[in-house]
Amino acid sequence: MTGTRTRRAAPPPGDAPHGPRPRREEPTHLVVGRVLAPWGVRGEFRAEILTQFPERFGLLREITVGEEHRVYRLQSARLHRGNVILKLEGIDTPEQAGALRGELLYVPTSEAMPLEEHEYYHHQILGLDVFTVDGEYLGTVSEILETGSNDVYVVAQYGREILIPALADVVQEVDLERQRLIVALPPGLMDEEEA
Repeated sequence: MTGTRTRRAAPPPGDAPHGPRPRREEPTHLVVGRVLAPWGVRGEFRAEILTQFPERFGLLREITVGEEHRVYRLQSARLHRGNVILKLEGIDTPEQAGALRGELLYVPTSEAMPLEEHEYYHHQILGLDVFTVDGEYLGTVSEILETGSNDVYVVAQYGREILIPALADVVQEVDLERQRLIVALPPGLMDEEEA
């Protein structure tokens, strides 16, 4: 997720050089954690929290485990030293919990926590076409780097990459309907990238 604040810019520029693209498919599930290790003797396990909403674990009734998206009823969840301790129905021994080690934990996208205005989940930003406020096509968002202070959008085109900070004075508009991002590049950014 990125907390970039945006503001309206001039009318959106024309289409990207390759023309309008079909709508991107939204992911069916979002990652919220990763199983680390068994915890105790009752089948509980410790999981790394991979969501900016750790309180969401206390609100869940079910959780999805692994790439096969196996759904388990969540019997208990409690935060512990930066991780979460979970107990799933049907996982009753340390051995069963250990078999889940490394598995990702998901929730359906439909259950994503609501965001503030001008905040977006990473999956909403990835793949967007990027234009300057002057209408120059820069490429598409191929990756998002989390730096701690702000996200950085990696914009790729024709084998080159541009790193664009996700800051309010840089990101002018996020148009999910038209699948585009409008940016005001900081002075010298393109010169640095091409050096």
